[in-house]
Amino acid sequence: MAKAKVYNMDGKELREIELPAVFGIEPNQAVLHEAVKNHLANKRQGTQSTLTRAEVRGGGRKPWRQKGTGRARAGSTRAPTWTHGGVAFAPKPRDYSYSLNKKVKRLALLSALSLKAARGSVIVVDKLDVPEIKTKTFVKFLNAVELSGSKPLLVTPEVNEHVILSARNIPGVNITIASILSPYEILKHGALIVDETALAKIEEVYGR
Repeated sequence: MAKAKVYNMDGKELREIELPAVFGIEPNQAVLHEAVKNHLANKRQGTQSTLTRAEVRGGGRKPWRQKGTGRARAGSTRAPTWTHGGVAFAPKPRDYSYSLNKKVKRLALLSALSLKAARGSVIVVDKLDVPEIKTKTFVKFLNAVELSGSKPLLVTPEVNEHVILSARNIPGVNITIASILSPYEILKHGALIVDETALAKIEEVYGR
């Protein structure tokens, strides 16, 4: 079983615990690759649009007669080979999103969690919370656990306004809750800082 160190918000190491089984599988690189591709594809806006020769203004008149001029025949000044002409095979708005099988998505998430655990990049906090909204408190904590430059992902059991407002101004730091974890977000960040209560939530939601 994978293990992780437990700290308090002062950065003091309290103990070492065994992580839930969802952190202990053999990571599937192919499935992780598919999950990242799917996430990036679903984020694409697909709003690119250029004009075809049928949509460019002008060009309705034949520029010169078909024969006798010595020049190549031309039917319109808006052909793709002309300056200011339309675009051949012009890109148009489209939807790039697609869905993955539920089992594939679950395997990708467990693989991402297990990869972080295997690399020793999972830090557990006995209570990931602050009494007041203060960014300095979180900066001090990250410095104490030597994660100030790792752009960590904070995982709380539920939405915590104090944590969100205190940590959101720290460059590279993101906050999420245990029930909506994303393989892409986990891989994107250097370390995973998890509230100890959120571990049980992760096991409950994804361990089935």
